[in-house]
Amino acid sequence: MEQRLIVSKFVCQSFGNNWFNTTAAQWRAENPDKKGNIRDYASLEQLVVLSNLESMNSELIKSGLEAQERLMRLNKMAISQMTVLIANEKLKKLK
Repeated sequence: MEQRLIVSKFVCQSFGNNWFNTTAAQWRAENPDKKGNIRDYASLEQLVVLSNLESMNSELIKSGLEAQERLMRLNKMAISQMTVLIANEKLKKLK
């Protein structure tokens, strides 16, 4: 349940280029000791879902869907995909 809420928040607050609810500059300012960028600290599941959502968002834009409809669809996709990925025992063994 907790992961679903996180994913829902992740997608809802991150529509557009701001996938992590912060700008790159804000993240760097808040995390001066960390190297790389914010994606370097995302979970495997978040990165897979993010990649899928970016591709799907592009396709939804091409099909002419308005931003609000895209957000609703992407949110449902993110929750569904994250639920499956988290429950996958084979992925847990890779970690």
